[in-house]
Order: sequence, then C-alpha cells, then structure tokens
Amino acid sequence: MKKVKFLSAALLAMSLAMLTSCGNKKTSTAEVKIGSGYTTDVIKVNIWDNNQREGLQKIADEWSGKSGVKVSIEVVDWNNYWTLLEAGASGGQMPDVFWMHSNTVQMYMENDLLLNLDPYIAADSSIDMSKYYDGIKNLYTRKDGKIFAVPKDHDTIALLYNKAIFDKYGVEYPNDNWTYEDMYEAAKKITEASNGSVYGFAVDTSNNQDGWYNVVYAYGGKVITDDHKGTTLASPESKAGMEMVRKLLTVSTPQTVVSETSNDVLFKSGKVAMITQGSWMINSFYTAENAKDYAWAMLPYADLNGNGQCEKNERWSAYNGLGWAASYNTKDPNAAWGLIAYFCSQAGQREQSELGVTMAGMYGESDAFAKAFTGMDVSAFTKIEENGSLYFRPYTRNTPVWEDALKKKGSFLDAWQNPSDPAVMEKACENSQAIIKKAIAAE
Repeated sequence: MKKVKFLSAALLAMSLAMLTSCGNKKTSTAEVKIGSGYTTDVIKVNIWDNNQREGLQKIADEWSGKSGVKVSIEVVDWNNYWTLLEAGASGGQMPDVFWMHSNTVQMYMENDLLLNLDPYIAADSSIDMSKYYDGIKNLYTRKDGKIFAVPKDHDTIALLYNKAIFDKYGVEYPNDNWTYEDMYEAAKKITEASNGSVYGFAVDTSNNQDGWYNVVYAYGGKVITDDHKGTTLASPESKAGMEMVRKLLTVSTPQTVVSETSNDVLFKSGKVAMITQGSWMINSFYTAENAKDYAWAMLPYADLNGNGQCEKNERWSAYNGLGWAASYNTKDPNAAWGLIAYFCSQAGQREQSELGVTMAGMYGESDAFAKAFTGMDVSAFTKIEENGSLYFRPYTRNTPVWEDALKKKGSFLDAWQNPSDPAVMEKACENSQAIIKKAIAAE
C-alpha cells in the first residue's frame, strides 16, 4: 500500500533525546481502566485514506455515544501523514490514535514512540489476539513480545477490467481460470487492435504490493525470505516471474506515461483495459463515472506444472494490514485504548466489513465486505483466500531503504524503461538481490 519514508537520522535523534529527557510513559496494569476513568473530552485520530473516513467516523461515533469522548478523525495525504507523524514524534505532539504500516512500525516500536498495549490487552476481554491474521499480529509485536498496535484490517489484490473495452475489441473477459500468459495475450490483442490508442494493461512499477510482487511469488520466488533476512530475487523462479512482468510491460502503457498519469487515472479515462489493484481502492472505482463497465477477477496464476489447473501455490496475492496504535504520550491512554478496542473488537471488525470500509484484520469477519458494494461483484478479493495463497507483504527493519533502491537505475528501473530486452531484466534481478542483501546487512 504505497511507500513511506523511514525516520530520518536527525529527527530520530531528536525523538530519542526528547524521550530521554521527558521519559516515556510506563503503564502498569493497576493504571489501566477498561471502559471508564476517561479524563479527556476529545481523541484526535489521524488516517491517510479519505475513502475510509466516513465509515470509521460512524463506528467512532458509536463509541463516543457510549464513552462520552468525542473522536475527531483527520485525513492527511499519504506523504504528509508520515512527515507530520515524524515531526510529531520529535516534538512530542503526535495524534492520540493513528495508523501504523509495515514500512515504518519497526522504527517506531524500537524507539518506544508508541504506547505499549500489553496491559490493556491483558485487562480487556473484548480483545483476543489469537483471532487476528498472524502476519499482521506478528508485524506489530516487538522482538521482546510487547504489542504496540492491534490489527485493523487486511487487504488482498485483484484484477480490474473494463468490459466496454473488451467488448469493443472482441476480446473475452478475464476469468478466474486465467494464467499470466492469458493476461498477456489479451493485453497484446487490445493494444495491437487499437493501434496503441488504448493499452491492454498498465503497470505502476512504483507500486509493488498490488503489482510485480505477486507475479514473483506466483512463479515461486520471494522478494524477502520468511525470516526477513534474505531474498531470492536472483533465483530462476524469481527471474521467470520478472520475465513475465517484462513481457506485460511490452504491451502496456509506457512507464513515461504512467509516471505522469497514474494507472488509476488512465483506467478511469478509458485508456487502459486492465490494472491490478488492492481492496483498499474499491470505493474509488465503485463511485467512478463509468463504474457500470468495471468488473473484478482474481489475480491470474502461473501454470508451473502445465496441467491447466490452478494449484494453490500457483496463485498468490500479497496481503498487508494496518494497525491501530496510540502515541506513547497520549494525554489519556485509557481513552485511546477504549477507541482502539472498539475498532478492533469482533463487533467493530464486522461492522467495518459491512460498511465496506475494509476487510477485517480478524479471521472470519470479512464475508460481509464482498456484499457491501451493491451492483459490483468484489468477491475476487475474498475468493483468493480459498482459491490461492496469501503471503504477507515483504518487510525488514528498514524496508524503505531497499524498496526505494529497487526503483532506481542499477536495479529494476533499467528494465522498466527498456522492457524489450530480456537480458536487462535478468541483470536487474541479480542487481536487486545484491541491493537487498546489502541493505539487510546494514540494518
């Protein structure tokens, strides 16, 4: 779900100095008051997705009606969100409650900039950590076992296509039995039939979770190994996946165009027939002018054994999950926890799905999400959990270091800009593996 900056050395040093001088709040079990003892009138919440604000505010208002504490949710755009949070960490004025993400949470946890939630979880019967997706739960648990955020949601990736474009060029719609070769052939037909006025596919190579990562995993590679200490990007399996990405790029909107006009905008303007997107973006297309022409299918698979049938290990989708966290120095930790617990309780998670905010971070509470968008079938996002495999979005301690480096010259940028040459992509895979290994060694 996009990229984020990590804490700069200067601001991180300031944050640590501030913590040393002021002292991080230590909360004992005796100080925890579940559902009572609130001393504040307002909880300030920051998020970065305006599509979710209305639904989350509805849930928050329900909690306010019970607690008497008002909740003010402010939407800050993605880049400014992290800039402001970083500045708040150094100045001691972070919002009370906010979202955490896999790219940054390790640094915030390590430097005690988040409220330790262990005593609250232990005292609150509404929260059972065993019910949340393991990858998300593990992400927000520090090496010493302390928990600093409760899983808010989880997301998956699907293929979005424009039926009107497929009809115009006489190409069959995508379906859940498609391989990546099928997707390439369909994209090629549309691109060639339109003489390039419409492209069959668009890849935003700056986005990885909803893009090329999934192809690598479908072909048996791994961007980051399960122990978060290595990569297999230079393996034959990963190279095969990236070769498919290269082929797709040859019949897709040129990267020079995508870099200026996002693949989402190109799709909505009818210039692109297919894109891959995350479940967090459904509402953007559901409310679009030409939404009646849009439909979703599961991500294609790689027919590795050539039997013409999809095995679970041949179709992969990344999943990620945000976490609800609180500032280490929030003025009322009990109230901050009260709101987090309400959002993350079974009832709160279910309502989040029913409202179409996002899929739940808790197992078994996302079925309603697939029915939340009347007139648009979004079941592809939930079906892949039964008809494919999920892997947690790759991360290490300092994810942005290597993640950003992969987008530059000397790595995959060379192949993005010159997709006609397979040798360039193969070399990019080898260079990228070296870049990741060096970054991990320096963590």
